[in-house]
Amino acid sequence: MRRAGLVVAEAHKVLSEAAVPGATTGDLDRLGREVLAKNGATSSFLNYGADWGYPPFPGVACISVNDEIVHGIPGQRVLEEGDIVSIDFGAIVDGWHGDAAVTCFVGKPSEEDAKLSEATRDALWAGIAAARVGGR
Repeated sequence: MRRAGLVVAEAHKVLSEAAVPGATTGDLDRLGREVLAKNGATSSFLNYGADWGYPPFPGVACISVNDEIVHGIPGQRVLEEGDIVSIDFGAIVDGWHGDAAVTCFVGKPSEEDAKLSEATRDALWAGIAAARVGGR
């Protein structure tokens, strides 16, 4: 599980750094495929749904821009300065899954977006600090 998580962390770093004005969500997905191949991993997302008769998910990363709901389909959408991008990535290594999402900004965020991101991060860490076995 640790190796799968490390592949996900690497993908987050690579894809976040590539989320620049002019890049497409498809460009980010292609980079995700390279990270998987380099690490001998497979995607948790690619072709998901096909086993149940649904259209298969076409990407290795779910990339949502701005107000898009999670699990955005990568494609020709061009990223612009100020966009907020959510990158959800899953990797399988030796049968173990790693899966996480990260949010990044394309270029410099607006003051309002930066404050929202900071408040969200603070809330996450406060929740983690308060978590206890059996806690409610």
